[in-house]
Amino acid sequence: MANDSIKIGVIGGGQLARMMVPPAIHLGLRISVLAEAAGMSAARAADAVGDYRDPETVYAFAETVDVITFDHEHVPGEILRELEARGKQVHPRPDALQFAQDKILMREKLEELGVPVPAWAKVADEAALQNFIDAHGGRAVVKTARGGYDGKGVRVVSEAAEVRDWFTALAEDARGGFLLVEELVDFVRELSQLVARRPSGEIRTWPVVETIQRDGVCAEVLAPAPVQHASTLDEAAEIGLKVAEGTGVTGVLAVEMFETRDGRVLVNELAMRPHNSGHFSIEGSVTSQFENHIRAVADLPLGDTSMTRPAAVMVNVLGGPSEGTMLARYQQALAEHPAAKVHSYDKQSRPGRKVGHVTVTGADLETVRAAAVAAAAVFE
Repeated sequence: MANDSIKIGVIGGGQLARMMVPPAIHLGLRISVLAEAAGMSAARAADAVGDYRDPETVYAFAETVDVITFDHEHVPGEILRELEARGKQVHPRPDALQFAQDKILMREKLEELGVPVPAWAKVADEAALQNFIDAHGGRAVVKTARGGYDGKGVRVVSEAAEVRDWFTALAEDARGGFLLVEELVDFVRELSQLVARRPSGEIRTWPVVETIQRDGVCAEVLAPAPVQHASTLDEAAEIGLKVAEGTGVTGVLAVEMFETRDGRVLVNELAMRPHNSGHFSIEGSVTSQFENHIRAVADLPLGDTSMTRPAAVMVNVLGGPSEGTMLARYQQALAEHPAAKVHSYDKQSRPGRKVGHVTVTGADLETVRAAAVAAAAVFE
C-alpha cells in the first residue's frame, strides 16, 4: 500500500510539521518535509533542507511529492501560484492562503464576507496613523501586514512615532505597502474556532475553545470554552464556518476571535494550517487537527471531531528550564503526572520559545486545568 499511497510534502520544519507525521503514517500516507535548517523540530521527516523563499528549492521539493501543504504561511504567493501552474496540488491554495499571509487582505475579505472585525484602516504614513489613533480613544494596535506571529509585528501605541521604524522600512522596500491599524478592543477573553475543510467541500468543526495569552503568546487552551453566553459560542462557530467557506480554504483553519465586554464577537487573526489552539485535540478529540489536516489535503473523508472527554486543557511549555536538562524535566513530569500527555518539540531551551506542551483530559475543567498547569510547571 505504501508504494502506491499519496506523498504529502510539508514546507516548514517546525513542531506543526512534526505533529503531522504520526497521523500520516497511521493513514498509510507518505510524508516529507522541507525544513529551513538541519536539526529542526520535524528533522526526522525532513528529506530536504532549504530556503522556502527560493523558487528553485521549492520547485525541486514539489517534484518529489504529490501534494504541498504548510507548517507556516510565509512561502511567497508567487512561488505557490507557479506550482499550481505546473500542475502541482497546493493546499490551502494560494488564493485562500493570501488571507492568512496579508492582514490587510484578510480584513478586506472578512468585511466582504460580512464577518465582524475591529475598526481598522491601512495607513502609509505617521499622519494617517495619528488621525486614526486620535479618533479611537488615543490608543490603537498597529500591525505589520505580513510576517507577524506570537506577538511579533504587533505594537500597542498612543503616538504614531512609536512605529516610525516600520514606516521607514516600508519606504525602503521597493514594493512599498501599508501598516494595519485597529481599534484597541476591550475584550473579556479570546476564543478560537478550528475548522477542517477538504477540496470536495466536506467540513468539520471542533468545539470553540478559550485561549489564554501571556506576553503575546498562547499559554493555555481550555476546551471546550466555558459557557458564559451560549449565543456567543454559537456565533463564534458560525463565523468559523463562514470564513472557511468564504475563503475556500482546504486543510485546517483557525479563526481567532475576541469576545468583547459589550457582547460582540470580533475576528482577530486567521491561520490556515494546524494551530496552537488545536493541540488539545491530539488527546481531546476523536480526530485531531493534525489528522484531519492530513486527511483534508489528501482529499480523504474527514474524521469525527467530538471530544473524547468532557474537558481538555493544553498548556504550552514556554522557554524550558533555566537550569538542568529538558530530559530530566520530562522524566520528572512523566513520573509525577501520569495522567498528563507530554509533548516535546525537540527544541533547545530559550526564553519565551514554545518547546513543548502538556494536555490533560477529564470530567471537570477546573480539575483538568490545575493538573495541566502543574505538569507544565515542572519545566520552568
